[in-house]
Amino acid sequence: MQPSDLPAAPPPTPLRTPRPATPSQKLPPLPPPPPGSTAPARTTGLDRLNAAPPDAAEAALLLCCGSRRWARRLAAHRPYPDADALLAAADEASYDLTAADLDEALAGETVAPEPLVGARGPGTLAAHTALRAAHAEYERQFRHVFVICLAGFRDTELLNVVLSAIHDRLGNEPEEERAIAADELRRIARGRLARLAASQD
Repeated sequence: MQPSDLPAAPPPTPLRTPRPATPSQKLPPLPPPPPGSTAPARTTGLDRLNAAPPDAAEAALLLCCGSRRWARRLAAHRPYPDADALLAAADEASYDLTAADLDEALAGETVAPEPLVGARGPGTLAAHTALRAAHAEYERQFRHVFVICLAGFRDTELLNVVLSAIHDRLGNEPEEERAIAADELRRIARGRLARLAASQD
């Protein structure tokens, strides 16, 4: 068999990581100010969220957390005077997620097309292989994706942090793990909302 006859190697299995937050792209711009009034020099994502139609606000919020009831609840309580009020409301809604809401939110976490950024160097390929196997075992055991908030870690730490966390959490009982996953989703949603609120036009 010639080298050209060999089957192509399969693409690497993607790793599940929190999806990037780009909700501000889904929010419409603020309407123009009335004639004679003075518009602010720049508007924030929080301004646009407060002023957006309900369906646009809900669509943006769904990019922060995949539970429709969570997104509808936050959209219904607008306007928010500041980012802290938005984050407090998000926490409250997260703590009130039902089992079905949590399943929906976990299902909304997508598969990242690339390995964890910053994870390079000797031993990285073996670590990625181990991580794929751990993800598969986690999903087999718990029947939902593995989620973890990676805020505060350097890019070079991410692979080890995720690999260590997933191995630790494989030892949890199902109900204990669902509670941990719910709290990780809450923290991920907070980070996405904070970026949404702070984004500027």
